[in-house]
Amino acid sequence: MTMTKRIKILGTGCQKCKVLKQVVEDVVNENHIDASIEKVEDLEDIMIYNVMITPALVIDDVIVIKGRIPDKKEILDLLKSKNPTEDMNTTKKCCSGGNCC
Repeated sequence: MTMTKRIKILGTGCQKCKVLKQVVEDVVNENHIDASIEKVEDLEDIMIYNVMITPALVIDDVIVIKGRIPDKKEILDLLKSKNPTEDMNTTKKCCSGGNCC
């Protein structure tokens, strides 16, 4: 039994936020992933996640990407992962140069 992934794109509407949303939608559609995608633009709602740099990608209430646009493969890997936090901590593309947020 597969569960629907809950994906949130955090960002106030800048171009990078729009690009991230499109890339995530492409990955979900191309790979037939059962997911809901929500664009969160309200600053108060973004601050609940304690995110200071956008865009940010949240999967099942876990912040997995901050401040950059990952490629499709990375997004797919995160969506397929059972533990995205662990995967994020081992990636070489961390937003803070290896010491994940």
